Amino acid sequence: MTANPSQKSFEGAVRERRRPGFSAFWVKQFHNWHWISSGMCLVGMILFAITGITLNHAADIEAQPSTITREAQLPAEMLVLLREPDTEAGNTTPTLGQPVTQWLRQELAVNVTRADAEWSGDEVYFELPAPGLDAWLSIDLATGAVVHEKTDRGWIAYFNDLHKGRDAGAAWTWFIDIFAAACIVFCLTGLLLLQVHARKRPATWPIVAGGLIVPALVLLLTVHR
Repeated sequence: MTANPSQKSFEGAVRERRRPGFSAFWVKQFHNWHWISSGMCLVGMILFAITGITLNHAADIEAQPSTITREAQLPAEMLVLLREPDTEAGNTTPTLGQPVTQWLRQELAVNVTRADAEWSGDEVYFELPAPGLDAWLSIDLATGAVVHEKTDRGWIAYFNDLHKGRDAGAAWTWFIDIFAAACIVFCLTGLLLLQVHARKRPATWPIVAGGLIVPALVLLLTVHR
């Protein structure tokens, strides 16, 4: 007696399930983790891919930085508050005091609370870099003259600095680490899904091998001479 088509399809499904490989539970988990990690990484991967191109061609991209210099006069009653930390007494934290930092924020829109002060005999100096920005501020300890200079290197420099984590703060550093971990999950689950479906897609492993061989050849033939 000839088996009907429904019986054949059922037997084929049973044989398919009995073939060695991952169970249906794990395949489902791979799919879940893959699409979740891809969603988490989508915007970040676009950002890092684009800035990878701009960083690779940084010398070919003409920048037009703009520099703004502002001057102000620290009030006399605040000038007397400025004292270099007494390191011999164990005070090594270079702070200006709340009245001075508030005045700088109000007059020049500059926040120096997270910056390290460099004290010299007649000046206190702050480096105030940020993504896409180079800035500094100095206070003359004798006269109270305040000078703040900021150089804006443009939006491309801003995103390039974010790519490198340059002067972006601890929170952005944590974001990069978490984003990198999500990318690893995305890639590994993608590799596992390739293994699941490779039997029906013969070109799978040659393509994966090409992704390894091509950059290896570029390095061997053009970089390491």
